[in-house]
Amino acid sequence: MTTPSLSSVPRVDLLDGTSIPQLGFGVFKVDDDGAERAVSAALETGYRLIDTAKLYGNEAGVGRAIRASGLPREDVYVTTKVWNDDQGYDATLRAFDASTSRLDVGTVDLYLIHWPFPGQDLYLDTWRALLLLKEQGAIRSVGVSNFVPAHLERIIGETGVVPVVNQVELHPRLQQPELREFHRSTGIVTEAWSPLGRDSGLLDDPVVQSIAEARGVTPAQVVLRWHLDLGNVVIPKSVTPARIAENFDVFGFGLQDEDHQALAGMDRGERIGPDPEEFGA
Repeated sequence: MTTPSLSSVPRVDLLDGTSIPQLGFGVFKVDDDGAERAVSAALETGYRLIDTAKLYGNEAGVGRAIRASGLPREDVYVTTKVWNDDQGYDATLRAFDASTSRLDVGTVDLYLIHWPFPGQDLYLDTWRALLLLKEQGAIRSVGVSNFVPAHLERIIGETGVVPVVNQVELHPRLQQPELREFHRSTGIVTEAWSPLGRDSGLLDDPVVQSIAEARGVTPAQVVLRWHLDLGNVVIPKSVTPARIAENFDVFGFGLQDEDHQALAGMDRGERIGPDPEEFGA
């Protein structure tokens, strides 16, 4: 397979009139210097969506890589997130200022509430702070992460504003069809974290291996192509330049109907990360 061009990466339209690259790059569990190196490699490869968070402790490294890339700022889509201990209206505004200071890339393209953390019952106030930041032009789009329909219905019902994105754990063993249907019905874009199943052995599954062999690609490429075909925005993570390039090279082949049927049969409802209804309940 050949290295894809930037024009081969589709963009997904968002409810607020903006758009987001469908394939991006995540930096979870990468230290600050490692994130700088990995993001530099990703941008050189052709990624134009970079996803970080306050929790990751690498916003400064991400920002350094973006500034050093020489790319026009408007060509790189930057996402970060407010962490649980910074929730609440005023605390969120302070946390955002701190994140933007570390990033030092100007306007943030997408700011997310990282978890609903329902036990402290602050995510509605946090959402209102995000709406203020958008109104002020400090962020272009507002969204959430790890929200379930009840959380989404509450913030939409209270404010009338639908998040453009809900970033959730999603992979062939956790396909979340009910949540994805809720997203479709409200216009929310589904963004998948841990899209390759992290260290769960997903890529060694015989179903994925068989499809990869039949299509002449790697198991990771099969799973990423599956996400794209579903319409998900997907943010694989790697610190290895060869793997970073491999994960980007997913536009030169297609999956067949039988491949999708086989992958659909892998859903077990198995989470790698916390359950959003239990985490912080």
